[in-house]
Amino acid sequence: MASVIIGIAGGTGSGKTTLTRQLKKQFSEKVSIVYHDNYYKRNDSLTLEERKKINYDSPDAFDTDVMVEDLKTLKSGKAVRCPVYDYAIHNRTDKTVTVEPADVIIVEGILVFQNKRLRDLMDIKIFVDTDADERLIRRILRDCGERKRNVESVCAQYRATVKPMHEKYVEPSKKFADIIVVGGGNNLVALDMISTKVEKLLNK
Repeated sequence: MASVIIGIAGGTGSGKTTLTRQLKKQFSEKVSIVYHDNYYKRNDSLTLEERKKINYDSPDAFDTDVMVEDLKTLKSGKAVRCPVYDYAIHNRTDKTVTVEPADVIIVEGILVFQNKRLRDLMDIKIFVDTDADERLIRRILRDCGERKRNVESVCAQYRATVKPMHEKYVEPSKKFADIIVVGGGNNLVALDMISTKVEKLLNK
């Protein structure tokens, strides 16, 4: 049985991870998840202060070609060693996580529809569409709570790169979606629809 690859895109704080968790729960051990964020490029030659100033919302910040090859490997039935990114140091670490091939492989990230080679590997493309104010609030709460940032730095980054890159890359990529989930990852009607489609593909 070939793997079904699901791409989940959307703006920061839109509810991508919530939807991913819901699908993981739905299909249990059949699911492996690959996060685009873990494929941020290494910047060992830069200081922490220099790394903080990188535009992490630009396609240039990612080693997407490596992610494409890893997904091809997973689809061929072989495990991959996925890189690990550390938000505290703004850099990829020396650690890796083994991701096993699975019936369902979820690819999550704000820009996973922006790259055609990556997009073409996906069987289902889902865009999580959430109001901009709600996304900003969620980002502030997440970054201050989980990533130990302060409100001033989160807002400064949002103005400088997050919002402009969302308008330039993320929002336009919505046109590639097969399914648009409105209101975030707790849209149970959308979840049922996605689950039914995945089951059909798995049973082909």
